[in-house]
Amino acid sequence: MKTLKRILAVLVLTAFAAAQKPAAKPAAATPASGPIAIVGGKLLTISHGTIENGVLVIDGGKISAVGKAGEVKVPKGALVIDARGMTVYPGLIDSENHLGLTEVSADKMTNDLIEMSDEIMPHMHVADAFHAESSLIPVTRYNGITNAVVAPDDKDTLPGQDAFIQLAGKNANEMLLIRDLALPMDFTGEQRRNESFEKAKYPQTREGMAAQLRQTFISAQEYQQKWEDYRKTEAAGDKKKEAPKRDLKLEALVPYLQGKKPVVIAAQESNDVETAVRLANEFHLKVILNRVSHSQEILDEIASWKLPVIVGPIYDEPKDDERYDAVYSLPAQLARRGVKIAFASYDSHNARNLPYAAGYAVAFGLPYDEAMKALTLNPAEIWGVADQLGSLDAGKVANVVVADGDPLDVKTDVKHVFIAGQAVPMVTKQTILRDEYSR
Repeated sequence: MKTLKRILAVLVLTAFAAAQKPAAKPAAATPASGPIAIVGGKLLTISHGTIENGVLVIDGGKISAVGKAGEVKVPKGALVIDARGMTVYPGLIDSENHLGLTEVSADKMTNDLIEMSDEIMPHMHVADAFHAESSLIPVTRYNGITNAVVAPDDKDTLPGQDAFIQLAGKNANEMLLIRDLALPMDFTGEQRRNESFEKAKYPQTREGMAAQLRQTFISAQEYQQKWEDYRKTEAAGDKKKEAPKRDLKLEALVPYLQGKKPVVIAAQESNDVETAVRLANEFHLKVILNRVSHSQEILDEIASWKLPVIVGPIYDEPKDDERYDAVYSLPAQLARRGVKIAFASYDSHNARNLPYAAGYAVAFGLPYDEAMKALTLNPAEIWGVADQLGSLDAGKVANVVVADGDPLDVKTDVKHVFIAGQAVPMVTKQTILRDEYSR
């Protein structure tokens, strides 16, 4: 009994010390003084196959050369990293999480996930709330994730605009690569304001959600037309007409009505997917589909739309009328139909597990090469950054990972992460605590 008490006392003191210890600040990437050559590793280029014994050269933040050993010259004075027995691949891209918007789920003061005062909030910007110092960011990049789409929570139908980030930088400005990337349009049923009857608030039904969205886009069209008419009269020299009153909510929707930016429709069940896409088509919106976890009976229809799909969460349980592997095999079924897919963690505290979702999909029929593309080049193409990210090609930004095994295997350890050509310190709050208390 005394031994048990001593153990409990040590555990309490250890937990207290950990709580009092300042959280580790995410370390900035370490600038390289010259070129870096990663030699001898297996290069998963994604765009042009696998090179078993390859050389990759990083210089000036970019990949300057990539190819077989003996065909690529290692620059004089380069820092050489021996990658024999290791795998080298592009930094992974998480197509939806909440990094920088949450820290401790149970502490409301550390959560800035969504504005719940209204269902329609397209003028909210994730970039305004993004917290670059989040200790969850180094934990995520420790496993090879170098970029992410940060989205608000899905409790509103139009909760605000996503941002595209890189997971290293001196501050938020450096990490926010695209501030207003896309607009989530959530249609999963979670957005219904179905509290008690006495506190009923619109919309309480899916038809109410659809009607509210339709009215919002109609109002935005009218707002857009008023401003176009005003600019025409102003250009014609008419200075008497007053400018329309600005409405940030409607103004935020204009680029999406013009098709300049995509709307990301999140729906899980078939009827919701069809309703939301039909509504988007009414307004000629540029669409990316999200989730579709329980829409197996309309996969052929989804494929006919020629829209990219963000898949997940892959660990969802099947519905009562679905096969046991309905959700697990969904990525494979979509890819088999020619649908471009990308993976998302939909998380922050466990975003580091992103590659294992792809590994799970491989176990249920998704070809390995397609799984790797769905973590790298596919999301880069979907989000419009494929000229810079997503594959090991000369001229692209050097977001590169070196690991001691298969990226999709949970037993693999990442040894080096480069973001924009700079080595990111492999330090997180977890490694600090491990090293502190394992001595």
